[in-house]
Amino acid sequence: MLAQLAVREYRNFHSLDLEVPTGGLVVIGENGHGKTNLLEAVAYLGLLRSFRGARDADVIRFGAPAFHVRATLHAPAAWHTVSVGYERSSKRKRATLDGVEQPRLTSALGALPSVEFSPADVALVASGPGERRRYLDVMLALSSPAYLVALQGYRSALLRRNAVLKAAQRSAVRAQEQEARVSVWEPALAEHGGVIVAARHAFVRAQAGYYAELCAAIGERQEALLRYVSVGGDTRSDALTDPLMQQDALTRAFTQQRSAELRRGVTLVGPQRDDLQLTLGGRELRTFGSAGQQRSAAIALRLLELITLRDALGYSPLLLLDDPFAELDLGRAARVLDLLDAAGASQVLLAVPREQDIPAAYTRLARRTMRDGVLS
Repeated sequence: MLAQLAVREYRNFHSLDLEVPTGGLVVIGENGHGKTNLLEAVAYLGLLRSFRGARDADVIRFGAPAFHVRATLHAPAAWHTVSVGYERSSKRKRATLDGVEQPRLTSALGALPSVEFSPADVALVASGPGERRRYLDVMLALSSPAYLVALQGYRSALLRRNAVLKAAQRSAVRAQEQEARVSVWEPALAEHGGVIVAARHAFVRAQAGYYAELCAAIGERQEALLRYVSVGGDTRSDALTDPLMQQDALTRAFTQQRSAELRRGVTLVGPQRDDLQLTLGGRELRTFGSAGQQRSAAIALRLLELITLRDALGYSPLLLLDDPFAELDLGRAARVLDLLDAAGASQVLLAVPREQDIPAAYTRLARRTMRDGVLS
């Protein structure tokens, strides 16, 4: 899939060019020399943003006016070349596919699909609901154009509704008129929110059993459950995956909560308040799980992401492994490698600090060394 990579003025890279063999590559280097930056630059070509949540301006190399990342791809990728750049002064981001600048950035979303595994993934389990919502949104937007459209529409309407709610707190306008101004955005919120909630429920319904199997295969002995908790959506079993029924439920919820929201200055119901709940042995993993249990659950979520994108694309996305086995015992690491192999991962970029950290399954891959942002 990924044949060549060119990175300019990104993080600690001034100018980096890389040929990537069909099976993949191992990058070896001490921490702080740029291994994760390389994986981040590759992932940027699919996500159009940093997978570490950094602002675009913050990934530009210090003192440089802009960054640019370009890749040459081969089959089964849909495009021959993809590039993304961001200019500090204009704050403008540009994306091109086969040399043609895209009028809408979202046209380039997923051009180089990838899934990244790293020890930092434990935040998916240990952090707040926002991390898990982001996980769902990225995965489902990359695998479903309809979800992406709904997500964009919902975020746009939510931004405007929240702005009206916040302004109402400082306004002397009558309550009835304030409610009218707020309610204008509710039909769009309910329509797009219904699609989002239904799609998230559908994912959980389809994958909850497999998630439990993955946790067990990694080494967890207690029952692992995956559940979607909706704030304002329809929780009846026959309504969970129905966008219209979810739309109706959200319409009612917005109406019921409008007065409270005017007092609080923020929207209190909808998919931006929902959570992907993870339990093990009947106890919430975020609160009661050990570090090892949380790590296993995070790996299972990434494996679900891998197979979801694989099934949607018809081929396996690029696998980005950032020292993923650093905090796993040998037994668990071996089982995770078996699961990755079973998922059909075909091209791998692996970053490790030492040669002895390369798992046996990847010792066949070509190797490069990273030092101070330079590959040798």
